[in-house]
Amino acid sequence: MKEKTRVDDVDRNLYDFRFEESDEDFYKVESGLTPEIVEQISREKKDPQWMRELRLDSLKAYNEMEAPDWGPSLEGLDMRDIVTYIKPKTEMVASWDEVPADIKETFERLGIPQAERESLAGVGAQYDSELVYHNMKQEVAEQGVVYTNLESALHGPYSEMIREHFMKLLPARDHKFMALHGAVWSGGSFVYVPPGVKVEIPLQSYFRLNAPGAGQFEHTLIIVDEGADLHFIEGCSAPKYNIANLHAGAVELYVRKNARLRYSTIENWSKNMYNLNSKRALVEEGGKMEWVSGSFGSHTGYLYPMTILKGDNSKCEFTGITFAGKGQNLDTGLKIVHSGKNTTSAVNTKSISKDGGIGTMRSSVLVNPGAENAKSTVDCATLMLDSDSCSDTIPVMDIRTQSADVGHEAKIGRISNDAIFYLMSRGMTEEDARAMIVSGFADNVSKELPLEYAIEMNNLIRLEMVGSIG
Repeated sequence: MKEKTRVDDVDRNLYDFRFEESDEDFYKVESGLTPEIVEQISREKKDPQWMRELRLDSLKAYNEMEAPDWGPSLEGLDMRDIVTYIKPKTEMVASWDEVPADIKETFERLGIPQAERESLAGVGAQYDSELVYHNMKQEVAEQGVVYTNLESALHGPYSEMIREHFMKLLPARDHKFMALHGAVWSGGSFVYVPPGVKVEIPLQSYFRLNAPGAGQFEHTLIIVDEGADLHFIEGCSAPKYNIANLHAGAVELYVRKNARLRYSTIENWSKNMYNLNSKRALVEEGGKMEWVSGSFGSHTGYLYPMTILKGDNSKCEFTGITFAGKGQNLDTGLKIVHSGKNTTSAVNTKSISKDGGIGTMRSSVLVNPGAENAKSTVDCATLMLDSDSCSDTIPVMDIRTQSADVGHEAKIGRISNDAIFYLMSRGMTEEDARAMIVSGFADNVSKELPLEYAIEMNNLIRLEMVGSIG
């Protein structure tokens, strides 16, 4: 078979396919952002009164706040053109057989049912603004684990727990796009793991934004109670359109005493997407938060997961990779706040840029006065594949106690011509040699991902490398 040599020769159907749909298949609001639209969404969701008020307060905050002026340009994003709520005319079901044919085929082509059958304890699948499928294995449910869509939980026995935690870690006035999220949020998952319960196999949510010119604003709320253990996987993708799409979801994570939570993400949004997601975790005494993050898609990205190490002896590990190709400006990073005594954090990130892509890694470590004996290491490595690309590392360290041990290391480089020559002398093509070096550079991240996502990440790297010669 002829080797494909140009990016536009590569079959991107795995993510770029879409079904043509009529307005009769969906319920949606008008584009733009007004009090009337927010009220309309609230009525459609049958919000309790406190949620309706939260939405309107968030809209007020959004209108009062300025957009960030320090990151990538948001000039191409105009909220007047974005549809903030679009719902398939189907109810959420627990059987794939009951999902409408085109939506079911979308997720089957993305491999979701197969992954569920083979390696997952439960799956939630969101299509545009609403979940269309949600299911969990019986043996996990019998452990007392709650995994459902957030709207259902709002009207069930956990409604007060949600009210106590919802947008407390990420309040509307945290930044302008968090306020936007608070006004129009829809979809997402609620997970509660009871004390001492260890969920042996992962739960997963997959988010698919299919409509052109739409926004997706899911909210994920996870509470892992004392001594419990959970691995949660998040995947997302969208077909590419010639107009802007927006993702401004939110993730709030609560890790109780001596609990552990691993949150893995592979983000492969289309390259017309503005990805302005917000994630934050609060970790109590002896708890551990693990982040594994892969960012490969979107036109523009602002993504900085934050961990608050509140309790003594709490820990955080962050492992991430960003791949910025042609037309992409991905501003990513993380923030860690040490508040408890003997807290530790370890950060290892990789950034790859090619074809004029821009990758920026921002890290912020704050050690508060009471965080005695805090330890933090931040290691950032970047690889530029050509002279047109750009990669920056911007570390901030604010140390307010004398007993802390904090270090930062950054490495920026390019692929060695000597290494390429050596591999080619052993029979490899130049393209294969470059792909092998890049895959090796990302190896520590792929080792941390679930198997199917590690394979996906390596395939994405290979896809981006095709046509990168010359």
